[in-house]
Amino acid sequence: MGTPTIEIFDPPMCCPGGLCGPAIDPALLAANEAVLKLKSERGILVHRYLLQQQGQKFMQNAEVMDLLRAHGTSVLPITAVNGMVVRQGSFPGYEDLVAYAGGAGASGGRKENERDGGKAES
Repeated sequence: MGTPTIEIFDPPMCCPGGLCGPAIDPALLAANEAVLKLKSERGILVHRYLLQQQGQKFMQNAEVMDLLRAHGTSVLPITAVNGMVVRQGSFPGYEDLVAYAGGAGASGGRKENERDGGKAES
């Protein structure tokens, strides 16, 4: 089994990573730190995409597009591992990313949905 592809489809932001302006969202800062830590400590890259700049990446993932059509941008951020959505509505933490890097997903193929209080979906 090779290194999985981890992608985060970010909500609309003023700049890549959302780390600009006078009031930085702590969730964005924590997500950025988790991505950087995963790369530096484990050599694993996480690809992040902005809808307004990399719309093609959103369109290439049918599950992401289905979620956007059904819920609009409020479903973002979405995290996908090897093309399969594993989390929506919140950014993954470092431990989540490590778990995703170790297999097909931290929840054994189930999806985490922040809007349902973090309960997993089958």
